[in-house]
Amino acid sequence: MALPRVDVLGVGISAVDPATALAEITRRVETGERGYVCVTGVHGVMESQRDTALRRIHNASGLTVPDGMPMVWAGRRAGAPGMSRVPGPALMLDVLARAAERGWSSYLYGAGPGVPELLAERLRARLPGLRIAGTHSPPFRPLTPEEDAEAVRRINDSGADLVWVGLSTPKQEHWMAAHRPLLTAPVLLGVGAAFDLHAGLQRPAPAWMQRRGLEWSYRLAREPRRLWRRYLRNNPAYLARIALRPPRMRGTD
Repeated sequence: MALPRVDVLGVGISAVDPATALAEITRRVETGERGYVCVTGVHGVMESQRDTALRRIHNASGLTVPDGMPMVWAGRRAGAPGMSRVPGPALMLDVLARAAERGWSSYLYGAGPGVPELLAERLRARLPGLRIAGTHSPPFRPLTPEEDAEAVRRINDSGADLVWVGLSTPKQEHWMAAHRPLLTAPVLLGVGAAFDLHAGLQRPAPAWMQRRGLEWSYRLAREPRRLWRRYLRNNPAYLARIALRPPRMRGTD
């Protein structure tokens, strides 16, 4: 049975907490039910207003978890009081801890040169017994058909149960949707900056800022040149649109 979702400006955000998300991913890995997981906040919702394909991708996911307090507040307003934050970095650690316990293997795809390898090293040190089936940092440019076919072959040949995708939104969501029919791993997970964070290349926002929905301001202070346009464009527009179109429970998809 599909999990209920909250309609946030046309994007179905799964009404889950970390434990529910972990349970659903576990079920899919152990039954072999194929799907992909989106980790979505205001940025993903607002990109989906401009990109209808991205909105369809979010809505067709196995899970689209609430990354950030604005999604949680939207869910609670719509009638999902048990909904809570499921940020990508925390979800990654939860699932990988379960993977280490149960012998699942993971493939790390994304981020800059050398980052997946560094990430694999850090994760193995943190989670004894964790199986990393392979790593790959694709070029920033679009891949040729031959390069893409080779990447698919390597992932499938690795026998991975989980494919972690660190390409940032919306690139990683489009990649997962396009490659879902080609990959044998049951679950693909788009976790973006979690690669850099767990590799030790970025620092997370303080917990108190995350709880108050201020993580965006921390990230903006650290990367103003890259992020100021995103937040100036998205945050006021999100508030205006959500006032005109309040979130609502969608039921089951």
